Amino acid sequence: MRGARVTGSEEDCKTTIFLVQQGVWEMPLESMPLASGYLKSTLMTDEEISPHVDVSIKNFRGGTTNAVMANALFDVAPPDILAFSVLGWNYQSFGALAATFKQLNPAGLVVFGGTHVANQAARVFRMFPEVDVVVNGEGELTFRELVRARLTGVHRSALNSVAGISYRGPDGDVITTEERPRLDDLEQIPSPFLTGALELTDANGEFRYDVALMETNRGCPYKCAFCYWGGAVGQRVRAFSLERLRSELELFAKLKVHTIVACDANFGLLPGDLEFVEALIETRDAYGFPRALETSWAKNKSKTFFKIVQRMKEAGMHSSFTLALQTLSDSALETMNRRNMKVNEWEDLAAWLDEEGLDCYAELIWGAPGETVESFMEGYDSLARRVSRIAVYPILLLPNTDYMEKKELFGITAIRGDHDDFEYVLAHNTMTFADNQYMQRFLFWARVVAENAVFRYIWGSLRHFAGLTQSRVLTNLGDWIAEVDDQAAVPLREFCATAAGGTESFGAAISYFYTDPEAVRLLHRWWDESIRPLVPEQFRPVLDEVFRYDLLTQPVFRADQSRTTYKDLAVEEIRDEQYYVRKDVRLAFDVPAIVAALRAGREPDLSPSPRVLDLYYRAGSESAVTSTNHEIVIHFMGMTKEHILANAGGPTADPVTEEGSIRGGCG
Repeated sequence: MRGARVTGSEEDCKTTIFLVQQGVWEMPLESMPLASGYLKSTLMTDEEISPHVDVSIKNFRGGTTNAVMANALFDVAPPDILAFSVLGWNYQSFGALAATFKQLNPAGLVVFGGTHVANQAARVFRMFPEVDVVVNGEGELTFRELVRARLTGVHRSALNSVAGISYRGPDGDVITTEERPRLDDLEQIPSPFLTGALELTDANGEFRYDVALMETNRGCPYKCAFCYWGGAVGQRVRAFSLERLRSELELFAKLKVHTIVACDANFGLLPGDLEFVEALIETRDAYGFPRALETSWAKNKSKTFFKIVQRMKEAGMHSSFTLALQTLSDSALETMNRRNMKVNEWEDLAAWLDEEGLDCYAELIWGAPGETVESFMEGYDSLARRVSRIAVYPILLLPNTDYMEKKELFGITAIRGDHDDFEYVLAHNTMTFADNQYMQRFLFWARVVAENAVFRYIWGSLRHFAGLTQSRVLTNLGDWIAEVDDQAAVPLREFCATAAGGTESFGAAISYFYTDPEAVRLLHRWWDESIRPLVPEQFRPVLDEVFRYDLLTQPVFRADQSRTTYKDLAVEEIRDEQYYVRKDVRLAFDVPAIVAALRAGREPDLSPSPRVLDLYYRAGSESAVTSTNHEIVIHFMGMTKEHILANAGGPTADPVTEEGSIRGGCG
């Protein structure tokens, strides 16, 4: 084999390969570049290829400009192969970087891979003539063959021997090679963690990412109309070996990783998923970490799922259990190809999780064909009665999906995003432009305030004592902020106005609520002026205290730099993690007990019962409160010490019901 450069030394003769990823959010910590890690580990463990290549992962945060990325990639010398892991949010930027690269190295090879570009080569090549190859399907073995072909001198217009790609032929026509079979044995892909392909620590030896991403399996048995997951990785589910997963968990435990995110389509579907959870708990018990598991839970809940939930509760291992419903409308379920899913039998499951004292959230999609404003709002409020959070997303048209391919059938009118490559649905047969504009405003407040847990406890209390549905409260907040004469509302009005067509405004609004004292003042004013008058007078003192408790339990953000009230908080280390401590919090009513009673369907005791408690806030919330990742921000909420210890392996406890650090007081 020979390298692309020959300048005298053996190192200079190596073919240089840059693997490029970019996350969706601008955060203090990086998102783990798992896809690039797989590619690098596959190359570096190949004895024929490894001596002849120099592989680097270039990982960028969301919000990084094209110019900054170009300088970081090309300031020394452009690589020989530039490979991008492409998603809708970075498609445009990566196309621009490909054009710059070809100015610097016309002979270089540009490779696009990922679900957003798979089977879309004609469009990709038309938009970005500088792209040479599009990978269709799983990329690890395909990319290895591409690199091998490059090393042996195969021209980029003669790659017909490489299965699973599309490329430009000698005449510029699009040539697509035979489809590469799905990987039956996932062990063919070396672990990016155990091989050292992914750099896991920063200059201080600390874990450098916000969470640790793992795949325990690949595949999805469903073909939902809005999603390409099943088509992208194959419908048959294949698993990594438990031995490998145990070794990866141990590595993360030694780095004190708090949260594992399993990047599986339906975790809890396979019997082996229970074995993974057992391995996770055993690792936590041995090393103290990891302490939480977040994942996309199986849509249809099997016996395995219930066993996993019970085992995690027993062991004090935290997770947010998901009801991935997407809609409660029968008409929309039909167009989604989800009509017969058992996932729709959700009420008994939600009740069971409630009885177990476990956090449960639901997912909904607004704007699917067949959905109306009335059906969506009815479904939203039905869910809100049973779950702690509802994640709501606008429908997007993605490549290779049913909705994209049947736009005319459903009467869909859509528009491409300004800075991404998603198609945003504006109207269809059951949704007018006006309907969508109204709902986009509602979705903004639902996502920012409810989904991302700015408030958690007021919803049930307002519903029970004042008859106010969650949708009505959110609409009230949006309408009030749109009209109020207050400078603190101006940024929120701007965020709301620009939210349709991206995630940037959502993240900015969430950060504003969590980090700016003016936002907290504004919420107090809203409560006093617009909500309190709707509450029966006899319940106002109780609900005032629930509202205050909600704000008190928000994450602490940069305690030494931000809100003045945070500067004096004590810092305590518990099980090798730092927590800020707000001591002697005085409540006029036993708010945790009231919230717990409402959650359990009991009538709460509203007699004045002053309480004093200490609230603990996990340090390091900076990435969580500046993104839209609601599954992660929940781990930074104020809680009692007993709840922390329970999640670290002690007996179980619910953050709003345990009594260990709650002390009686005289108010």
